[in-house]
Amino acid sequence: MQAVSRLRGFWPGMITARSNSNRSSDRLLYWLLVPVFVVSILPIVRLGFEGVMVGGVPSFDYFRDVLGNGSTWQATANSLYTAGLGTIISLLIGGSFAFLVALTDVRAKAALVFCFMIPMMIPPQITALSWVQLTGPSSALLNAFGIAPAMGSPQPLYSAEGIALLLGIQHASIVFLTLRANLRMLPREQIEAARLAGARGGRLWWQIILPLTSPGLIAGTAMAFVTALGNFGITAMLGIPANYATLPTLIYQKLAGFGPSVLGEVSVLAMLIGAIAICGVALHHRLLSKRDYRLMGMVGRPLDIRLGARRPMIEGILWTVLVAILVVPLLALIATSLVPAFGVKLNFDNYSFAAFREVLFVQPSTARAFQNSFMLSVGAAVTLVLVCLPLAYVMVRRPSRLTKLINLLVEVPYALPGVVLAIACILLFIRIPLLDVSLYGTLGIIFIAYLARFLVIALRPVMNSFSQLDPALEEAAQACGAGLGRRLRDILLPLAAPSAAAGALLVFLTAFNELTVSALLWASGNETLGVLIFNLDDSGDTVLASAVAVMVVLVVIALMSCFQLASRRLPKGVVPWQT
Repeated sequence: MQAVSRLRGFWPGMITARSNSNRSSDRLLYWLLVPVFVVSILPIVRLGFEGVMVGGVPSFDYFRDVLGNGSTWQATANSLYTAGLGTIISLLIGGSFAFLVALTDVRAKAALVFCFMIPMMIPPQITALSWVQLTGPSSALLNAFGIAPAMGSPQPLYSAEGIALLLGIQHASIVFLTLRANLRMLPREQIEAARLAGARGGRLWWQIILPLTSPGLIAGTAMAFVTALGNFGITAMLGIPANYATLPTLIYQKLAGFGPSVLGEVSVLAMLIGAIAICGVALHHRLLSKRDYRLMGMVGRPLDIRLGARRPMIEGILWTVLVAILVVPLLALIATSLVPAFGVKLNFDNYSFAAFREVLFVQPSTARAFQNSFMLSVGAAVTLVLVCLPLAYVMVRRPSRLTKLINLLVEVPYALPGVVLAIACILLFIRIPLLDVSLYGTLGIIFIAYLARFLVIALRPVMNSFSQLDPALEEAAQACGAGLGRRLRDILLPLAAPSAAAGALLVFLTAFNELTVSALLWASGNETLGVLIFNLDDSGDTVLASAVAVMVVLVVIALMSCFQLASRRLPKGVVPWQT
């Protein structure tokens, strides 16, 4: 009877504790909703408001002017062509690497994955700069070997196909990552059963492997297309010299040439490119909704296809592709940074480190850009982790219509091209109501744009981690009287820390070299590294731009190498490109 009496006293207390916990979670959600709404949703709302208001009166004049202009549709067609062709190239390169590395017995897989991820971490403007230095008659590297095209020959990359090629190389890692995750979940036992049933070669791949991995393939394709559509660094550095306008470069040229007076027209262009990106994301979700290839149970052993005598040849092809897309362009960039002037033949008599001395010790903009990029990237990574940990907990543990809406809305700033987000932030923060303060031209507006842009990158890994944790751990702590804060601090956060660290690392590496957003938001004294390289090359200081780019690439590779070496001592999941 005493035990029954204790139980009767226990359950009401348990119900009361759960009720208090739910109220605490609701309050926490409402507090977290404020910054999420301000950085993610309010700029997009302000963007739409600007496009339909003329002189404070609702009007569609901006839409008529922009959509009735032939240059708008030419830029739209150019964007769709380069993004579509670039996505196909990304599929070919990234998909081939993913299938061979994940499913076969090729050696040195960790090194292959690490090297294949480097192009994704290198800023697109550096990718474009290095390939421009590699090709054409002014290439210092080709001239050093006497194989450069004749002077006066056209630069082959200043074309739609050249832009698409570099977009495909830049975003192949996205396809690789998403597809590789699905491939490693393929059940070896089911594949072997299909082989015993007579499935061989192309039939096995077409009827079994490809359908099971189609979700990752579709997701990687959609992400590559949307990212290519909004890519500014490659399209600007290759398209502007060739007078080949895409929607991001058209927006940049209008805003740079006419300033805030064309914000209404620019907002319509931003909404146009945003609508195309959203259509791509919607098509991705529709394709996935029509297929269901879920696997029952856990994968005991990953599939491992033996290549036999073909293994050395396959490995040689993989490493040759990596050398072609990573090592050779980097060598061309280094060669350009060592010549006294762009176009001069590099030899042992005229090589010089003067460009490095200039950018390191003479020009203060380089140190300032490094400092700004480091502060912004670290600040964004830390801030997003602090926000995403409790936000992900509430969204996973307290699902509701509101949390589902938040889960959808945080995708918007990342799905939209960076130039769209930049325009939205300019419109919202050029003059903050009531406070009469302007953030335009300050590091503050770039920081807010980074928070909006990379929120989903930091949030998704933490949500996945919380969804995999057994609720019984938290319920046991709650039964012992632990409040929400205590449970988060002592139980949940330590278990979710590796995923949070992986998200923070991705945010840091991506934001450190970002250009697409900051190209429209920077002002003198607030340059980031991406802006500095773009401006140096645009002003004709190609050798100095190459020197800064070489230093940035070395910093990125050094950071990735440090995390790679420390991965054995770090919890699993901290290094995002590790298996």
